Amino acid sequence: MRKHTLSVILITKNEADRVEGCLRSVASVADEIIVLDSGSTDETVEICQRFTDNVTVTDWPGFGKQKQRALDKATCDWVLSIDADEALDSDMQTALVSLLEQETIDKTAYRLPWGVTLYGKTLKYGRSARSVLRLFKREGARYTLDEVHETVVPASGEKGIMPGLLLHYTHRDYGHGLDKAAQYAWLGAQKYHRKGKKSHGLVLALLRAIWTFFLIYVIRRGFLDGSVGFIIAMTYAQVNFNKYVGLWLLEQESKTKK
Repeated sequence: MRKHTLSVILITKNEADRVEGCLRSVASVADEIIVLDSGSTDETVEICQRFTDNVTVTDWPGFGKQKQRALDKATCDWVLSIDADEALDSDMQTALVSLLEQETIDKTAYRLPWGVTLYGKTLKYGRSARSVLRLFKREGARYTLDEVHETVVPASGEKGIMPGLLLHYTHRDYGHGLDKAAQYAWLGAQKYHRKGKKSHGLVLALLRAIWTFFLIYVIRRGFLDGSVGFIIAMTYAQVNFNKYVGLWLLEQESKTKK
């Protein structure tokens, strides 16, 4: 019997082709599912309404603010934040139920090992060899309000790592991956500019990209993921290059306005 309750929060827009898999993976473990949709024009909202009555269609203020809105609606003891392109594997579902059945939980948050799945392969190394903080006690938690790459700030205390995998189907296809990478690079450039971070020039942008590739492909052993590992390392290198080029261009634009 469960001793703790769980809210699952999800933000969506035009995810009809994959949100059902996400929701199916959490339906049996969630006490409530909260969805904030920012104006889908496909069947995303209708699919979500099959799993929960708590679906709100709203505007788009950015990733951090939208996730904070979802968190504000949560009412349970614990919160699981999941994206529409993610799903809990069976091992993580079982582990999550077991956790909620414990009389006391001595952690305030848990990291979920990512199982990035691209082009038919679940990656185990490189950028994918990490865990993301997605499960946390509701009380005292908040999100940073960044436009992109927002993070949750849990209540102070010890953090753990959940067994199993948070499967991440990050790209529908290579074209979608390119579009997503470009969007994240530009949003990242805008965030850095707003926070006053400096680009230090285009040469450094190139060096940052080279370092990113080396870090992911060599140090984090992305080469062990084969050809897909190489593609991912190159993609992240390109994103980092584009982000700092965008930041440099924003700096030039600011100078001309003075």
